[in-house]
Amino acid sequence: MAFRTFSGRFLAGLALTGFMLAAAGCQSGDNGILNLGIGKKDPTAPPPPADPKVLASQLQAYCPRVTVRDGTAFFNTYGKDVQKAKPKLKKTGDAAQDAAAQAAADAAAGTPPDDSARIIYQASISDVTRDCSRANGQLTMKIAVAGKIVPGPKFSPGTITMPIRTAVMHGTEVLYSQLHQYQVQVTDPSVATQFVFTDSNVVVPEPTAKDYQAYAGFDETAPKGPTDKPKKTTHKKKAAATN
Repeated sequence: MAFRTFSGRFLAGLALTGFMLAAAGCQSGDNGILNLGIGKKDPTAPPPPADPKVLASQLQAYCPRVTVRDGTAFFNTYGKDVQKAKPKLKKTGDAAQDAAAQAAADAAAGTPPDDSARIIYQASISDVTRDCSRANGQLTMKIAVAGKIVPGPKFSPGTITMPIRTAVMHGTEVLYSQLHQYQVQVTDPSVATQFVFTDSNVVVPEPTAKDYQAYAGFDETAPKGPTDKPKKTTHKKKAAATN
């Protein structure tokens, strides 16, 4: 009777142990015998690649950024240099002393004047912005440039002309480039004069990707246009009439 009781308890214990092992196998991680691949993702797996395509709505909202290149944010104008006359030196009879004195005089005459004293005015760009619209496969941009003009020691009230260039690039391809001779009236030489220049005629092909770059700035290296000089009129004497 006791043997049967012990056997029953032993078999019940084995059954319970088997159930616990099976449950542990089901609850184990990736190494469980019942793992069918349904569960958490592998944290070490790389993320899926992003879609490189640009949506049409993004292109419709795209307006190329305007940049001011290094060296084009300032524009200075200077007065003409005044050539210094070489002083006449009296010879002392000592060749070495006379040569040293002449060299010092030549160096003093060849020293350029202080640039700050020759400035007519200084112009600088403080901000740029743009606005875009699309029609008939073309992109029309309005590029605005804001800045100020500071008169210098050689300034006199009047109209000044600043060379401002606007351009749009697609990589190394120039889609648009225009030099504007922008004039500003400056009447008070004691204060800075604010200015706003706008180029509303920037028209380029509509972009197929967000890879256009717009530029604005002063262009001091641009060749100046020809100046129309008044033509001299000559009056020919009429020959005396002969009978």
